[in-house]
Amino acid sequence: MPLFCFNTAADYLDAARQMADTGRPTLARLLAEEAADRVSDAAEAARILNEFPGSSLRQED
Repeated sequence: MPLFCFNTAADYLDAARQMADTGRPTLARLLAEEAADRVSDAAEAARILNEFPGSSLRQED
């Protein structure tokens, strides 16, 4: 299994797409949410989340 290095929104988005392609939609959504949090443009964040539909799976403190 490859080791992932997550430094940018693009890193999280690439990993989200890989998880979606391999049948892991829950993990894909979580990674997409993190990618969306790391972009400063609200429209781009919305586009990212629209690519991975579903409600938020995060548990906030």
